[in-house]
Amino acid sequence: MITALDHLTIGGTPSVYETLLGRRADNGRLRTGNVGLTFASGAPGLRSMSFATGDVGKAANLLERRAVKPQRDGDTLALQGNGVALEIAPAAGDPPSPFTGDEPGCVSALDHVVVRTPNPERAIAFYAGRLGLDLRLDRSNPEWGARLLFFRCGDLVVEIAHDLKKGVSDAPDRLWGLSWRVPDIAKANARLKAAGLDISEARTGRRPGSHVFTVKNGTDGVPTIFIGGIGRW
Repeated sequence: MITALDHLTIGGTPSVYETLLGRRADNGRLRTGNVGLTFASGAPGLRSMSFATGDVGKAANLLERRAVKPQRDGDTLALQGNGVALEIAPAAGDPPSPFTGDEPGCVSALDHVVVRTPNPERAIAFYAGRLGLDLRLDRSNPEWGARLLFFRCGDLVVEIAHDLKKGVSDAPDRLWGLSWRVPDIAKANARLKAAGLDISEARTGRRPGSHVFTVKNGTDGVPTIFIGGIGRW
């Protein structure tokens, strides 16, 4: 049913993400190697995820058989995933946005999008059982204070994070943060520093061979890290 994460909608402006990604927007839209960005006015932060499908009609029928009743508007299905705004539609087909600087220091792709949940079993039932995403990892780590669920979706991961200290509740999920993939973490760090952004120094990541740094501003309120030293999922 779902073939990829096609695009994300962010409460913010394209110019902010042109600086962040090192890519040039076209008609208010941006696209990396594997995901697009659209922008909306109003409160900052991540607003919604739009998944791609090869057949909207079949997707609608399958969702209804799985007790999900989306609202259909032409070729777009709109639904709520435990409080997170979602769409399912044909892929937009936009080409990757051109780089504005040295390519190794610019964003190549989205590595993962993070959803925070107070109820991980409910999240598994929805993302795996109803949307049909592939649950690749389910790991609890007391040192991190979190249970992490990794759902493969094309060339990226939808990560569902649960705070172990807060216990389980029926409160809604929150579409939360982004991790961007770069070919050269040192060049990306230097590029954003030169642009005047407040970023951390690069540090060793949790995945073998990876290095990451945190972007503290210039993200329109979206918690953001950059990650290098890794390939595709």
